[in-house]
Amino acid sequence: MTLFQIIAILISLTAIFSYLNYRYFKLPATIGVMLIALLVSLALIIAGHFAPWIREGAEDLLRQVEFGNALMQGMLCFLLFAGALHIDLNDLADHKGVIATLAVAGVVISLFVFGTLIHWALGWLGFELSYVWCLLFGALISPTDPVAVIGILKDAKVPRALEVQIAGESLFNDGIGVVAFIVLSEIAVAGQNASAGHIGLLFLEEAVGGAVFGFGMGWIAYRLLKSVDNYRVEVMLTLALVMGGYALAAAIHVSGPIAVVVAGLFIGNHGRRFAMSDTTRHNLDAFWELIDEILNALLFVLIGLEMLVLAFTRDLFFAGLLAIPAILLARWVSVVVPVTVIRRWREFTPGAVTIMTWGGLRGGISVALALSLPPSPERDTVLAVTYIVVIFSILVQGLTLERVVRALVKH
Repeated sequence: MTLFQIIAILISLTAIFSYLNYRYFKLPATIGVMLIALLVSLALIIAGHFAPWIREGAEDLLRQVEFGNALMQGMLCFLLFAGALHIDLNDLADHKGVIATLAVAGVVISLFVFGTLIHWALGWLGFELSYVWCLLFGALISPTDPVAVIGILKDAKVPRALEVQIAGESLFNDGIGVVAFIVLSEIAVAGQNASAGHIGLLFLEEAVGGAVFGFGMGWIAYRLLKSVDNYRVEVMLTLALVMGGYALAAAIHVSGPIAVVVAGLFIGNHGRRFAMSDTTRHNLDAFWELIDEILNALLFVLIGLEMLVLAFTRDLFFAGLLAIPAILLARWVSVVVPVTVIRRWREFTPGAVTIMTWGGLRGGISVALALSLPPSPERDTVLAVTYIVVIFSILVQGLTLERVVRALVKH
């Protein structure tokens, strides 16, 4: 099957699922299309018992997509830039202390709490997963997913201050999560030792290097945007910034996601204010909103269909059910500790800890990182349990977040 045929099938399915959700399910767009994709996956699994060629054809298609590469090397740069483009830098500056603390300390705390809890839970179920592997699992599941978070926050009517804190944290905590994931991968998979100096150097290369590189690329794009007044050229320049910048970041081994986020914040604020006409702003916003909505829907369709190629057993299903309260408890601890400290200097919205805990969604990035692990029994366990946690996070937490907010915040 050619690349064009694969893309054509996936886009067509996404359009059909979006139509069905809009007409009949009437759920938030991302949640609705993923739910329909899950139902289709279940239908194909059932049909596969009577006509194996149906399921085999669907599985063959998904294996050719390679979800991990499709997200991390293709879709993610567009989604992150589109999300960062519409975030007010002044809002981020007002909450920079909260965001930085949650993005750094929150991930580290969650990593160790979840890793310890899942080690006990899996051991109780009879799985042989070492503590280092459980910490690696914690590294890929602890960072909140900016794509899932920003997409669902739009519909949840979260108070503005909390929305900025949750969205800002999700945009920047990937850098910490990726560094932790790389270090623990070297220990768990390759059997190497990691010194404090090695960890610090990785952090500087990935997170700090990505931020500096993103700022530099954003500044260059800003100067180019300021020198022309043609919305077609300016839209293409932002497209080049995203694709070229992300590819170059990977080539020089800095964090592409952080680079794209920083560039998006720079263009969305400074660039929008000083380098664009009203016509350009209108067309740029329309273009990136359309890209965001199409790729968001496509991503969540892929998450739903991914069920077809994952190996599930009864024990893995129970492990996934135990992982859900474990990650929620880890998220709660990782929020309550920083918030308790910061509360001495600033006030928080009533129910902030609960809303941040329930609004810390996991999504496709966690699945993609799990898929990037080399084939092994440990990888199969981590991947299946990650998928169950992600499905619960998006369907249950995503659908009920607005109700939680209404119950805790007086409007």
